[in-house]
This record gives sequence, C-alpha cells and structure tokens, in this order.
Amino acid sequence: MTDVTLVKGVRELSADDLDIGYTHRAQVSHGSSAPDAPMLHSDDPRLETILRLLRRFGGVIFSGPPGTGKSWLAGQVADKITEGDDSRRADIQFHASYQFEDFIEGYRPKSDGSGFEPRDGVFLRLVREANKHPDDDYVIVIDELSRADVGRVFGEALTYIERSKRGQTFVLPSGEQCSIPLNLHLIATMNPLDRGVDEVDAAFERRFAKVDMPPSRDLLEKLLDDNGFLDETVRRRFLGWFNKINARSVQTPAAAIGHAYFVNVVDPETLQEVWDYQLKYHVDRAFKYDPETRTEIINGWADIFAASADQEMPAPDETESA
Repeated sequence: MTDVTLVKGVRELSADDLDIGYTHRAQVSHGSSAPDAPMLHSDDPRLETILRLLRRFGGVIFSGPPGTGKSWLAGQVADKITEGDDSRRADIQFHASYQFEDFIEGYRPKSDGSGFEPRDGVFLRLVREANKHPDDDYVIVIDELSRADVGRVFGEALTYIERSKRGQTFVLPSGEQCSIPLNLHLIATMNPLDRGVDEVDAAFERRFAKVDMPPSRDLLEKLLDDNGFLDETVRRRFLGWFNKINARSVQTPAAAIGHAYFVNVVDPETLQEVWDYQLKYHVDRAFKYDPETRTEIINGWADIFAASADQEMPAPDETESA
C-alpha cells in the first residue's frame, strides 16, 4: 500500500462538508425516515392529485403502515408548495403529551425565569404569517396525527380548518380574534393501527381528504431497480416474501411492511441487514400470539438466501471428472 502524505495546509473535506452526506440529506428530507430517498419530480401524478385535494379540502391525511413513505411524501409535497422556503413551513410531530398550548396558544415560562407570558403555538404563528402574505402558500406538516387528542389540540380551530369556513373570524380562549386563510395548507400522516385513529376519523372525516398508502410491490421493484440490485434469484424470492407477509396483514394488520424499509438496499448483504436490525423485531411483535405463522415468515425469509438447486448440485462434467 502506498502512503499518501498531504501537503501542509490542505483542508480535508467530508461528504457532509460538501453538502452531499447523510446529515445534509436528512436536513433536506424534513424528518423523513428515508433521507436517501429520491426527490419527488414536479410531473409526478401523486403531486398533482394531492395539490388538487388541498384546493378542495381543509387538508390531506396520508394513512398507511410504517415504511410506506408517508412522511417522505408529505415533506416532498410541502417543499413543492413552499418552493423550498422553510420560513413558510412548519414540521411537527404529535404525541400523547401534545396540547392546545403547544399548537395554538398558551402561557410559557419567560427566558429570564421571572414568570410566564402568552405565546403563540406553531399553528397560530403560521396563521399570522399566511394572513400577512396572502400571495404565498404556507404549509404545516403534522406527523403521527393520531398520536394526540386531536380535538383538544385543535380546539376551536377544528371547525375553521374546513375549506368552506376559511377566512371566517372566531375567538380564541385568550379573547383574540383569528381567521385561518386559504393559503395555509395542512398535510398529516398517521398509522391506521394507532389507538387514536377513531378520534381522528370522527374529527376530520368531513374536513380532510384521506389518501391510503399501502405497501407497494411496484414501488419496491422500482427501488431495487434504481439501486442496481442485480441478484435476480434473491430479488425474485424476496418479492415473493414481501407479497406473502403483506397478504397476511389482511388477518393481522400489524404485519404489514412498507416498501420504504428497503430504500437503501443495494445487494443481498444490505437486504439481510434490514432484517437483522429492523424486520425481525417487527415480525416477532406482529405474530406474537401466532407462533406458527411467525415461524413460517422467519423460515420464508431464510429461504430468500438459500442456495438454489442448481447451485447446490455439481455440474455433470464436474461429477464425471471426479
């Protein structure tokens, strides 16, 4: 091996220094769990459909199991709407402790510790900005919508996010008047198995459009093609396994596995890593009370990498020469 000596004063640059590394991709993904995923093209039919729904409804909910690209698509659509201007966008994640005070308005401690002061939540801040700049589009992306008590979080605003009620004035608990403009768009994601889904459906069924995002073999095949996955035998068996476990999700909804789990799979080794560090735990949990099916799914995965009959048997000429 030849030693390489750097000339004094030469600066070493990492991939992230050049804005091409993982950190940069994670930043531009706006919270997507797949920062290496490709960008959404302007001519993608999904984009046209979602933009049309946003013009007709108070917002759009992407609903599907983990790994179907919900957060990625929400972030990509938001980027298109705001033309990449982060000042016109907010990304938040709901959780069990998320409250009206976080989202709309409430009292928060002063920075100097001298007491509390009223402070706008993320929603009200963007409402104010959107009202100031009616010619610009603003977006709020809510990840895991069903993880919070949506009725309590939205409060009075729940009524006025309807498209037909945009621009109408209502009064907040603080006594301040508010109106939600048409140029503020809401995009949300949720897992249909979350405990809060019934509350979301009841609150948003007339207000938001819902877009189902199930696991897709076609999108998975495209990912493998784009990643240059060349082992045809492993590929064929893996796609069969993918179909099989998602077919099981009809009886066991928690078993569904999205195609986005495999966004970084380029060869059999990286495919096996997805199983070792993610999927095997998913399978154990989904079939916790069905050990027979769990064993079947686990053995099916192992069969993906088993040597084919042709590989196991020696060629005729090799047998004769022996």
